[in-house]
Amino acid sequence: MRRLAAMLATVLALAVGLAPLAAIAIDDPSEMLSDPAQEARAEAIGAQLRCLVCQNESIEDSSAGLARDLRHVVREHVARGESNRQIMDWMVDRYGNFIRLKPPLTIGTVLLWLMPVLALLVGGVVAFLSFRRARGTGPAPLSDDERARLTDLTRPR
Repeated sequence: MRRLAAMLATVLALAVGLAPLAAIAIDDPSEMLSDPAQEARAEAIGAQLRCLVCQNESIEDSSAGLARDLRHVVREHVARGESNRQIMDWMVDRYGNFIRLKPPLTIGTVLLWLMPVLALLVGGVVAFLSFRRARGTGPAPLSDDERARLTDLTRPR
């Protein structure tokens, strides 16, 4: 039992110790642009683009192969002299607004954020109206025949 606990502790220590190394994006100097201003621009654009594999990291922070390919594409566009807007438009045309870490505010995104609130409001109104309607109606009064039958059924024998 102690041996198993020691082995688990060793594996856990290795996993915790090596985890930061796995999170570091591998920067290949050959993929960097020779002009520092262009490289800074490419990094700024890449910081705004979502890694489609990791989804919560920019392509500059991700070590995924697809992120590396996207970094290369951004650097090609920067080297060609395209503006930041042109590069972002190209990426959005190719991958949709999901590629942006901060998508623009559109009617679709507003509806996406408001839909849970609208659902709660509609559900609350429906519940309020159904409880109000149910409280106002009671059982119908008994007819004379029903009252006579009830009396007959409940009379002790």
